[in-house]
Amino acid sequence: MSVNFIRGIENYPVDQDRHTIVTIGTYDGIHLGHQEILKLVMSESQKSNSEAILVTFHPHPKVFVAPEHIPLLLTSLEEKRKFIPDFFKGKVLTLDFTEKLQSLTAAEFVETVLVKTLNAKKLIVGYDHAFGKDRSGNIEELKRLGKKFNFEVEVVAPVHYKDKPVSSSRIRKAILRNDFQEAQKMLGHHYAIYGKVERGLGLGRKLGYPTANVCYNMRKLLPVEGVYACWAEIGDEVKNGMMFIGKNHFNPQLRITVEANLFDFDRDIYDQDIIVYPTHFIRENRKFDSTDTLVEQIKKDKINVLNILKQEN
Repeated sequence: MSVNFIRGIENYPVDQDRHTIVTIGTYDGIHLGHQEILKLVMSESQKSNSEAILVTFHPHPKVFVAPEHIPLLLTSLEEKRKFIPDFFKGKVLTLDFTEKLQSLTAAEFVETVLVKTLNAKKLIVGYDHAFGKDRSGNIEELKRLGKKFNFEVEVVAPVHYKDKPVSSSRIRKAILRNDFQEAQKMLGHHYAIYGKVERGLGLGRKLGYPTANVCYNMRKLLPVEGVYACWAEIGDEVKNGMMFIGKNHFNPQLRITVEANLFDFDRDIYDQDIIVYPTHFIRENRKFDSTDTLVEQIKKDKINVLNILKQEN
C-alpha cells in the first residue's frame, strides 16, 4: 500500500460505502509520538478493512490562531510529502487552514470532515489533542461527538523520553542548542532540510569548495548560524560533507543561506532535489578579513568533519 496525498477537502473522493480510521493533527516533525499514532491507525485500518487517513493542515494553524507565536517548522509541507511515506501508508488529506476553517466549531468540523466526507469509523488522536474554534474539540468533546455521530475515539498515551513526553517544542529547543543526537532520539529519524539546489554567487567553487545552495522553505526551523558536519541525499546518492548555515559576509545580499560542500562529489545538480542532514556543530559563523583567511578556516573545518566521520565509522 502506498501513500495518496490529497490537497483540499473538495478533492477528496467521498465514498460512503467505505469506512475510515482517521487521525488529525499538524504532525510537525513526524516524531516518535506521531509515529505511535500512525502505527495504530494503520493497524486498526487493517483489522477492520477500512482506509487509513491522516488529516493535516497547511499552513500551521497558529498562523491564524496565534500569529504572534507562530512556530518555525520542523517539517515543511514539502518535507511531509517526502517523509510521511516512511511511517504511514494510506491517504494524507491536507486541509488549507483558512479563517473559514478556523471559524468552524469542533461539532461543525466533525460533521463536515469526519462524518460527511471521510465516513470515519474511528478517530485516533494524541493525549493532548484539541481542534476547532477556540480548541473546543478536546478529548471529552470528541468522545461526546463520537457517540452522537457513531464513531469511536481512541486516545494514545504520550511517548516519553527522559521522563517527559516527546513534543515538537522539545525537539525545536534541542535543535536550537545544536543537540542533534537529542533531537534525533525524539524524532526517531535524522533532522532534514529539504529544497531544490539553486544558484549562488559561485564563491565556494572559486575557493575550491563548491557548494550546493539549498532553496529551503522560509518557515523552516534552521539550526543556529555556523558550520556543521552533514550528509546529503541527491536522488539515490548519499554523500558526506560539511555545510554552512547563515549570512555569508562576502555576499552583498547578506541573507541566510544553507550551503553544503559534499565530499568526493562534483557535478551539476542545479534545480534538483536535495535533502541535507546536519549532524554535528563545528563552529559559529564569523566574519573573515579576506577570502584567504576564509579558505584557511574551511581547510580546518574539513579536517574536523573528517575526524568526526572517522570516529563514527
